[in-house]
Amino acid sequence: MPVSRRRRAARAAAVTAAALVTAVAVAPATPADAATPEEDRGVFLTVSDTAHTWIRGVLLRCPDGRDHHPRHDAACAALTWARGDLDALRGEPHACTKEYDPVTVTAEGVWRGAHLDWERTFANACTMDAATGPLFRF
Repeated sequence: MPVSRRRRAARAAAVTAAALVTAVAVAPATPADAATPEEDRGVFLTVSDTAHTWIRGVLLRCPDGRDHHPRHDAACAALTWARGDLDALRGEPHACTKEYDPVTVTAEGVWRGAHLDWERTFANACTMDAATGPLFRF
């Protein structure tokens, strides 16, 4: 029994539709030239005076340790404990003088896929250390 033109056209349309659905299902959701999710390139930490007459900085990469932070393990542990929220750092509270010699600290970069852009000014280096623990000890 010969197949009619109408049936052949219907089959061809069905095959084409199935191929199209399959192609859409396996195609990437983003264009090929779109940026891939940013890798954890690390967090750049700085400490400076408020007039910016001096500044120190270091790149912290957790957990790989390919950085120059002198207290890498403790700093990564503090950042992990705070889940990347530097306002949640438990620090290491201790007594400080009331000397006013402000320091500004910043943290910028990518940690576990999340962008960090954090800055705080403390009354002096001692209060900064008490609030942030090992993170800015470099």
